[in-house]
Amino acid sequence: KNDIGKENVMYVHCTLVPYLAAAGELKTKPTQHSVKELRSYGIQPDIIVLRAEHPVPQEMKDKIALFCDTRPEAVIEAQDASTLYEVPLNLQRQGMDQLVCDYFKFDTPVADMTAWKQLVHTVTHLEKTTKIALVGKYVELRDAYISVAEALKHAGFAFNSDIEIDWINAEDVTRENVNELLGSADGILVPGGFGERGIEGKIEATRFARENNVPFFGICLGMQLATVEFARNVLNLEGAHSAEIDPATPYPIIDLLPEQKDIEDLGGTLRLGLYPCKLEDGTKARAAYSSELVYERHRHRYEFGNEFREQFEANGMVFSGTSPDGRLVEIIEIPEHKWFVACQFHPELISRPERPQALFHDFIQASLGE
Repeated sequence: KNDIGKENVMYVHCTLVPYLAAAGELKTKPTQHSVKELRSYGIQPDIIVLRAEHPVPQEMKDKIALFCDTRPEAVIEAQDASTLYEVPLNLQRQGMDQLVCDYFKFDTPVADMTAWKQLVHTVTHLEKTTKIALVGKYVELRDAYISVAEALKHAGFAFNSDIEIDWINAEDVTRENVNELLGSADGILVPGGFGERGIEGKIEATRFARENNVPFFGICLGMQLATVEFARNVLNLEGAHSAEIDPATPYPIIDLLPEQKDIEDLGGTLRLGLYPCKLEDGTKARAAYSSELVYERHRHRYEFGNEFREQFEANGMVFSGTSPDGRLVEIIEIPEHKWFVACQFHPELISRPERPQALFHDFIQASLGE
């Protein structure tokens, strides 16, 4: 506040108001002590948000405002909600948005939350369930795939469907047990990742989806491994692999571009950020986006080897998305399959609850059989 002016900085303090079941009451002491500690550092909260399991009585809010030297209307309750999407509505109901706008002297109209209320109604009244097997190597730490999981849920909302994610450790998947692990899935997703661990399990899951006509969605490494699986089991290129995983492979389906191979600085070979993707007419990708050119976010180093394109196309794979100059493969698909699409970029990063990302939308639609 001293550096840029107090009118340009607002302190919002979120504090826990614990509930003691034995006494049947909420306790305000932790809030009072935390504010006292903040004030000792020269920080006076402008808004206090009370995280609580149960409703906070008005007299308790007034008590907190008195002891913490805060306006009563600036003490906001954030009670546990049945869904995360209810939280903005709960905060707006108590005027928190107006408090912020008034503080910064923003002359803005009252937010129209009609669409958001409809979203919350949809989320809390889902009538169907779609089971998606997510095959990855970080499944014990599910936050590693939080963007993918949320994008799946967003797509589910569009079809009034809850998404049940079956977290499958790729290291556990083998030719012998793949049907047991994935046989009940409505759709199979192989997300991005790095490193050798779990690679063969992901390839096996991809083969299962392709051979059994189960909707499949591969993202980044998931796309690369989909091409490796196709090379091995359709083109019969024994030992085909990604040069990133096996530099000695006789068939480097995934490799660095020729101009990248002499660059020693890894950052110099990384394709990072937003790039355009040109979509081919008559493909599932084009149908999903309803556009000829789209922009998606990337983070990868290796690319599909162009010397293999003709073989892949002759055997039923379509390169439905490429860089505008046609050099880099962005999306692959198998037209004869119910829905087998994989992309080199990370579409999950631009998905929103009220605007599911296009490929996720169509993947869930196919998984539902609609």
